[in-house]
Amino acid sequence: MIFSHSFLLAENSQDHDPLYALTGGQAILGVVGVFVFFTISGYLIAQSFEQTRSPPVFLAKRALRIFPGLLACLAVCVFVIGPLVTALPLRDYFSRPQTWLFLLHNAVLDVDYNRLPGVEFWHGNIGGIVNGPLWSLPCEMLMYLMLFALGLCRLLTLPVCLLLVAIGMSAIWFDTAGETFGGALWLLGFFAAGMCGYKLRGRSASWGLLDGRWALLALLGLGLSIPAHRFIVAFPICGGYLTLWLALTPRLPPLRAARFGDLSYGLYIYGWPVEQCVVYWSGATAPWWAVFLIAAPATAALAFLSWHLVERPSRWRSRRTVHLPRPQNDQPAAANP
Repeated sequence: MIFSHSFLLAENSQDHDPLYALTGGQAILGVVGVFVFFTISGYLIAQSFEQTRSPPVFLAKRALRIFPGLLACLAVCVFVIGPLVTALPLRDYFSRPQTWLFLLHNAVLDVDYNRLPGVEFWHGNIGGIVNGPLWSLPCEMLMYLMLFALGLCRLLTLPVCLLLVAIGMSAIWFDTAGETFGGALWLLGFFAAGMCGYKLRGRSASWGLLDGRWALLALLGLGLSIPAHRFIVAFPICGGYLTLWLALTPRLPPLRAARFGDLSYGLYIYGWPVEQCVVYWSGATAPWWAVFLIAAPATAALAFLSWHLVERPSRWRSRRTVHLPRPQNDQPAAANP
């Protein structure tokens, strides 16, 4: 996502994003990163609900995963980035109600309030947006609540999950993203695809669901969707399957992606504001590759601090640190509530 946003923020255009060029303008790498995230999230959150005996504990786990890191990031934006970038005197910056409204609105996931007074990183339609990727967090919380309600009603079943995939794909087909709750409905198919993957986990060996031939078929389907101009519509099924296949197939060696901690959330919420700062301090002259090369390690450092100082200490105390599971010996995967 940091790589994809480097084009947008450095050039105010997505034209040079590799996936944008490959798909003829249908998608960018950053958006596909969101699709992949929601697919993995659907798998893990479905697993979390089934393996958490207390519904209130499940909700507490979900809130503790989102809000502590978010509040810390908002504090950095308001009290560090804002004062460094704003064109206003600091007294005026902190006396403006918009400064505190930004903090309050985003803290309750009202993410449309996305600018700080006097803060403009560069001249352009999105040059003043402080943290654009936060748009997906309300959608994520709605997915949690939907899954929670389905679980309480004993409707967290494979047929219901498949129905949700179909509803989500219909929302993409009819382009509901600009409507009320449309963004969440637009992302529903990807989250539900992950839920389907979890419900099918025990059948992967007996049905051959992790067979490489299925992966090749999904890759072919995704490729054919490009000339048909249906890349995003096809992604919940084809891309969702490929995401879970890459994560779960025992044929591939596991990646030690979490050896420094679970940095994924920190990378997501800090990437955009760090890149905006790089563009600002370069005088909006840095090329996309320079923005990426500077912002990537800086964001990783912030994500490391966020995980070890904020996110990990805030997690539910009974939680075990487990990575995305891989089925072995036809047994259900380990818990990652």
